[in-house]
Amino acid sequence: MIDEGHQAWCKEMEEFGETKAGIKGLVDSGVVNIPRIFVHPDQDKLPKHSSDNLQVPVIDLQGAEARRDEIVDQIRQACEAWGCFQLINHGMEASTIDATLEAIRKLHEQPNEVKAGLFSDDSSQQVRFYTTSGLVHQSRPGPWRDAMACAFLDDKLDSEKIPSICRKEMEDYVKSIIKIRENLSELLSEALGLSSDYLGRLECMKSEYMTWLYYPPCPEPHLTLGAPHHSDPTFLTIILQDSIGGLQFLHQNHWVDAAPIPGALIAHIGDLMQVITNDKFKSVEHRVLASSDEPRVSATCFLYASSQSIQKPFGPIKELISDTNPCIYKQVFPLEYANFYQTRALDGSSTLSHYKL
Repeated sequence: MIDEGHQAWCKEMEEFGETKAGIKGLVDSGVVNIPRIFVHPDQDKLPKHSSDNLQVPVIDLQGAEARRDEIVDQIRQACEAWGCFQLINHGMEASTIDATLEAIRKLHEQPNEVKAGLFSDDSSQQVRFYTTSGLVHQSRPGPWRDAMACAFLDDKLDSEKIPSICRKEMEDYVKSIIKIRENLSELLSEALGLSSDYLGRLECMKSEYMTWLYYPPCPEPHLTLGAPHHSDPTFLTIILQDSIGGLQFLHQNHWVDAAPIPGALIAHIGDLMQVITNDKFKSVEHRVLASSDEPRVSATCFLYASSQSIQKPFGPIKELISDTNPCIYKQVFPLEYANFYQTRALDGSSTLSHYKL
């Protein structure tokens, strides 16, 4: 039996994609009521904000060598209890942070005709603009945001493929992220009780999928979300957000604001890290609220395995398995997992649950 309502919904989504103007194009056109393809009817199942006594952990890397054990313990606790933390004094220059946020705004606020040539639904493209990614459906509407993604496989991407308006800023930002990633790899390894080079030898965080996000103001923010609740199919995700906020993490059945801290980065555990740590470190669900105020921007870095490792199996680390802590997951191929994540059945279950023994 043909579902005419769903067919009409899909046609609307297709027509929106054909505009190649994104959400910003809708806003620029003066839209007053958001299209139904972006309406999230279930977004208020949980309160929008938590009580004040819940706060995303903040970890200060100042004087890291002298405070190594303390910092490792803080990271362990944050990854086990929250799956996320804010990071300050991490080594990225303030000038790089400011330049990155400004470049994201300039990138997305170009005329539509300048950006249209890079709009694509093909996630295999190394550089592309997009609004929706993966499977969309009436029960899984689109997000109220636009994105530009650049894939740095093994830390490399041809500079000429990056839009010139943000080329230098993105290259500088990626260089800084690589240094922070290497530091976090060592700290996370130690937090697992392993040698500091353990995760580095696994090559599980050697490629970056850099996504620069733009959340235009919304005329009906109570009806939609900048990003619906989800976990990431990564090993680790690192986020730079501006001063406006809107990012929330799910903790103890509450949505907890990741309150903006000037200069801070946010790191959170992805599904594949939960697999290899055998549930010791938890992948965390998160979402982004829509707002009627000024545009919000952020830079999100999804960390994946190297090109040599992305088609190899990853399972729970053998040093973390014991008689009292048996293996929970079967081996997972990162590329297969990412593809399944994008096309999984809309049954409300976690992608991770499909890989449990």
